Amino acid sequence: MFGFLKKGLGKTLDAIKSAKPQNSKISKELLEDMLLEADVDYEIVEEIIYYLPPTDEVKRDDLKRVISTYFIYDKPNLEPFKPFVELILGVNGAGKTTTVAKLANLYKKSGKKVILGACDTFRAGAIEQLRQWSKKIEIPIIATNQGHDPSAVAYDTITSAVAKGFDNVLIDTAGRLQNQTNLAKELDKIVRISNKAMPSAPHRKIIILDATQGNNGVTQAKAFNQIVKLDGVIITKLDGTPKGGALFGIARELELPILYVGIGESMDDLVEFSPDEFIEDILEAIFDGKS
Repeated sequence: MFGFLKKGLGKTLDAIKSAKPQNSKISKELLEDMLLEADVDYEIVEEIIYYLPPTDEVKRDDLKRVISTYFIYDKPNLEPFKPFVELILGVNGAGKTTTVAKLANLYKKSGKKVILGACDTFRAGAIEQLRQWSKKIEIPIIATNQGHDPSAVAYDTITSAVAKGFDNVLIDTAGRLQNQTNLAKELDKIVRISNKAMPSAPHRKIIILDATQGNNGVTQAKAFNQIVKLDGVIITKLDGTPKGGALFGIARELELPILYVGIGESMDDLVEFSPDEFIEDILEAIFDGKS
């Protein structure tokens, strides 16, 4: 069956196949070329080669064993908080605000009652964009005007959710201020005020990374992780790039689970990430589907 994740990995899998002569055996040198074509970080490629058996021909089971170790970061078992508050972070242009809407839509379709908090008050366009999404998917939103205190919006959103029995709260945050110090202070304040609105909130902090940036996204995520300890990653625009191999570096360098991936532009094109499915798709491209 043609899986949703495979749909998003189309360009990446084509890049892998393009590096392989037809009907050839998979040598370590050829494997290296194929992984580099998919934007797997060079250091990780060398690491994969090192941990394979010493013979030159690469066997599928051996490669599966090695590359599976890069996705050992399981999604944590989440306590059943109600409402469950998630803080969504990421640089402008990564698809953060749209992903907030897609995630809200996913939750709504599963029967959850969802509310949005427009805490990116630095950029007027972000507030209006989230308002439009809230209308389209018929989900309430707490918003204010550009320049207002985003932590106040977070507080109002969470207290409203508590009072009205919402299941999920999604808080959109600024991706860039005048400098990183200002951003750090703002995000830290949002976290503190969220905790005052509801003890232990936010319950999950998620970074949004643009797949088309490949391994450059790791640097962005590390910067955010220093500001606010992250709990997971969502990868956007996976369908628009041959750089899907960067997911190896993202998982290893951040030591975080990849929660969801964006595989298209429609509201339903956000799917839960399955490491097993991802690895099988990569192996199928390398070995022409052979076991």
